[in-house]
Amino acid sequence: MGLAPAPVVAERLHQPGPLTGCSTAPSRARIANGKGGFAYDGYQQQPTPAPFTTVAWRIVHTATAMSTRTSTFFRDSGDGPDVFDLVHWPADIPGTAADGIRFLEECYREWHDNIAALDDEGLARPLGRKGGFFAKEPMAALIVHINREVMHHGGEIGVLRDLYRATRASQSA
Repeated sequence: MGLAPAPVVAERLHQPGPLTGCSTAPSRARIANGKGGFAYDGYQQQPTPAPFTTVAWRIVHTATAMSTRTSTFFRDSGDGPDVFDLVHWPADIPGTAADGIRFLEECYREWHDNIAALDDEGLARPLGRKGGFFAKEPMAALIVHINREVMHHGGEIGVLRDLYRATRASQSA
């Protein structure tokens, strides 16, 4: 996907944010299902006002947008829980920049490969009960939504990376 900045820059971008109260990943917070390890701040929470989110948060959010849908609609072939159920969330959230980028690339590849294999009927089929309150929407609408998420947060990641580089360059000049 071409997201990887230089390793040192990537690791610095993955650390807690430049502003007090940033939502970030990794956090040692525990996910609502009780599993330990890394999670990302703000999971299933909607604080007001919404905090600034770090590059790490945006990477994890973008990756999980794809991985939860892949789990729901391509791995879980039965009449399992809907897309919003925690069972579809990854067991582990990456704790380093390199792992975060790898996680995003893996989630993208699996999502891409599954949607690329859909025929016209698969694209037109309603999401059904697994789609939650989007049950009547076709798979094509979900794909468009995920594309918007990837473009939106991918653009933010690029801007924050560029701002970080420009700020660092001007401070060392």
